Amino acid sequence: MLPLLIALGVDNFGSGLFLPLTLVYVTREVGLPLAVAGVTVTAGTVVGLLVPPVAGRFVDRVGPRPVVIASQVVQALGAAGFLVADGVFTVAVAVCLLAAGQQLFYSSLFALISDVVGDRQKDHPFAVVGMVRSACFGVGALAAGGLLTFGGLRAAVALNAVSFAVCALLLAWRVRAPHTPVARTSGRISRRFVGIVVVTGLVALGTDFFLVGMPVYVLDLGSPVWLPGVILALHTAVTSTCGTFAVRVTGHLPRTTTLANAAVLLAVWCALCLVAVALPAGWRPAWLLVTALVLAASSTLFGARSNALAVAMAPAESRGRHLAAFQYAFTVPVVLAPAVVALFAAGVWVPWAVVATCAAAGAMAFQWLGTRLPEEALSTR
Repeated sequence: MLPLLIALGVDNFGSGLFLPLTLVYVTREVGLPLAVAGVTVTAGTVVGLLVPPVAGRFVDRVGPRPVVIASQVVQALGAAGFLVADGVFTVAVAVCLLAAGQQLFYSSLFALISDVVGDRQKDHPFAVVGMVRSACFGVGALAAGGLLTFGGLRAAVALNAVSFAVCALLLAWRVRAPHTPVARTSGRISRRFVGIVVVTGLVALGTDFFLVGMPVYVLDLGSPVWLPGVILALHTAVTSTCGTFAVRVTGHLPRTTTLANAAVLLAVWCALCLVAVALPAGWRPAWLLVTALVLAASSTLFGARSNALAVAMAPAESRGRHLAAFQYAFTVPVVLAPAVVALFAAGVWVPWAVVATCAAAGAMAFQWLGTRLPEEALSTR
């Protein structure tokens, strides 16, 4: 497990270096107008959504480890592509490679972790992986801030490309994951599993809205310019240190109950953030920092349990395809989140109402699923 954690830590450190600065790089270094850069990056992200079905079939046939290694190579090529990009076409190619590699990665990562840890319950290993990845991404983001200060955008891109290559080498050299190939992966994904994907996506929208929309909301309130960064850092600090604690504390609960509780906390976070509009300006920074703790608690409860539930519900003979399909619960909200943020133009309360409604629906749906899923999928013991 340790070599895998090191490899994933290297990967996420590099991602933290560059992903937050993608649009900044494309506008400042390549010279594209912001509107063109935004459309190009969004289009590349949408192209990446075509990858999971193909990735899942390869995972079933050759195992997740080769697919994860391939994802690192593709992402390394994408990051390197940014270094030579000089216009819309070359940026689009780089973005598509990076997006395709990311989807390959997420479509095969949790199957790889499952193979590495064997037959034991996956909640704790998933929590450990989530903590390591979150911490390393945060360190990378801090380093990116330093590089941006000193004009080192190209260095951030180069280091990101190197991090993907190093991760691929570590996975090939040190990580061993026994896998039984599946000759055929025919058959439909069950409606119950599709239901889990949809419900998970309803709740996952909140995290993506937080990442994209919180800075907009905070700054529109007239809060200090440093506040969005501190809120994100606080959220990262909690999620990178408390994952295993959350798994331990909720170990007596069915997975769906924990997920429903996470959704309720997400809805509460929305309500608390909206209250900030009515507060005196001097109180808002402290209030918004406290609300970040509520969201962090929700994220900590949600991450490991949602993926563990998907693994438990995925049939062995088509696990790769099912887990790849499950990633749509996280990739579709990434695409939708900017549109939800745009709803601030219709009223300051509108995006919060949308996210809270999705979270409340997710909470009720998880409780309903808890009465209909097999006991072995719900139990964490």
